[in-house]
Amino acid sequence: MINEFKEFIAKGNVMDMAVGIIIGAAFTAIVTSLVGDLINPIIALVTGGIDFSNLFVVLGDGEYASLTAARDAGAAVFAYGSFITAVINFLIIAFVVFLLVKAVNRIKDAAVKKETAAAPPPGPSELDVLLQIRDALRK
Repeated sequence: MINEFKEFIAKGNVMDMAVGIIIGAAFTAIVTSLVGDLINPIIALVTGGIDFSNLFVVLGDGEYASLTAARDAGAAVFAYGSFITAVINFLIIAFVVFLLVKAVNRIKDAAVKKETAAAPPPGPSELDVLLQIRDALRK
């Protein structure tokens, strides 16, 4: 069982997946900063200063100036602004991953084309050789 586990871990797909998860976790911080520090202010400027992260509805009694104040007071809140921010984060991450996959596929396709162009032309097939032998025996 230990040997099977070692073989499983040593396979390229498992290692690729592990690297992808680690890079994805590190990339999340970059995307969060991109959305919070660059995208949301632009959207807020276009929409007249709306800050998505502070959009919420209190589910119960009380009025609060901010989402943080409502949460600190223990009020039940429907924080739809945080959800909008999460959706924006997801869309940006999905688009960047799409671009990365597209670039990797383009590089792989170029490498395959280069290999097929550099490969020597195939020799005669088995059928061609047999036909040549048949023709030589007829003579």
